[in-house]
Amino acid sequence: MALFSGLSEKLNHIFSKLTGRGRLTELEIKQAMREIRIALLEADVNFTVVKDFIGKVSERAVGAEILESLTPGQQVVKLVHEELVSLMGGANAKLEVADKPPTIVMMCGLQGAGKTTMCGKLGAMLKKQGKKPLLAACDIYRPAAIKQLQIVGKNAQVEVFERGTDKPVKTASAAIKEAERMGYDTVIIDTAGRLHIDEELMAELDEIKRAVKPKEILLTVDAMAGQDALTAADAFNKRLDITGVILSKLDGDTRGGAALSVRAVTGKPVKFCGIGEKLGDIEPFHPDRIAKRILGMGDVLTLIEKAESAVSEAELERLEKRLRENTFTLDDYLLQFESLKKMGNIGDLLGMMPGMGNMKISDKDIDEKQILRMKAIIQSMTKRERSHPEIIKASHRRRIAAGSGTQVQDVNRLLNQFEQTKQLMKNMRGGKGFPGMRRGFR
Repeated sequence: MALFSGLSEKLNHIFSKLTGRGRLTELEIKQAMREIRIALLEADVNFTVVKDFIGKVSERAVGAEILESLTPGQQVVKLVHEELVSLMGGANAKLEVADKPPTIVMMCGLQGAGKTTMCGKLGAMLKKQGKKPLLAACDIYRPAAIKQLQIVGKNAQVEVFERGTDKPVKTASAAIKEAERMGYDTVIIDTAGRLHIDEELMAELDEIKRAVKPKEILLTVDAMAGQDALTAADAFNKRLDITGVILSKLDGDTRGGAALSVRAVTGKPVKFCGIGEKLGDIEPFHPDRIAKRILGMGDVLTLIEKAESAVSEAELERLEKRLRENTFTLDDYLLQFESLKKMGNIGDLLGMMPGMGNMKISDKDIDEKQILRMKAIIQSMTKRERSHPEIIKASHRRRIAAGSGTQVQDVNRLLNQFEQTKQLMKNMRGGKGFPGMRRGFR
């Protein structure tokens, strides 16, 4: 599911009525603002946030620059994009690092928000960046909470420090001493959550905060919880003065209200977002990129970053050489599909492509079983056929189809797609592809 699909679809429908006109009247702009207001409210964006947002956009949109523009519709879209970016905080807010290690990150949140899993995701991301994180198990109340963190830590290959049912403040302090002794540069403290905010919980969190003096206090908020998420965020912030927010389950939120409102409600930036269940499904929160996704403009930079993390520099250089020498084979093609699987959900990836944001992409359109089918077809070919697909005649195609449990038309389709992909990658290598590609296809 693409991020903010419901809101994105409604906004693009509104903009389609504006961009097709040569001139816009003040009345037409006001009507569009009313429709945008309704779309944002239906997306569960906070009422006060919507009111302020529409006020700012309207004030700028009825100016002479828009009304007299030759492309007024595009100018309105530009204004909405700029105000969405501003609403979500402007620039990406990076994780603060202590002058003297370890950097202490205190994680908090209500039960069910995904806080413990997010501890593992954050630890895995930091480790990938060359850090040496340590997870501290300070949730002694929820059954199996410590065990859950240990499992998450093991999967993330990040060490977990625990002291059983000792007081959380003692465990947190001991974890920091252990980090100093063993050379860990980051301590991520998994604190206890509650089903509802209560004084006992807040008092314990406040005690931990005063004892360990964390550099970051990050609140994990369930992006699907809507207004309840904002209420919780406001309460945690007033008591703990949080430094930032992590939005979990953003991939399952078709509305997006929490993502658009939490910065305005708390005054604190969203620093990361969870976009799936896997440990690698965590991204820095970039307001500009998120705004572009909402408006169907794509998100090429994130797409490139995902590609770079999934494919090594050596593999990109080898691929570039094969394209240059015209020796790109079906084996290479198969490797690209394997890399694509590492990058995440295919529907989300297509949603990041410019021009694809307005398309409705259903699970039927993107059947990941098709990748397995392609793999079976390629593996049913001889080594020479994979290297020289031009030699594959009708009789060969019947044999390959039978060997892979597919139809001849499936084989034909794969070979056609291979040739098209090969040409596309040649064009990208020649400088006709995505702007801003930092490596590969040079």
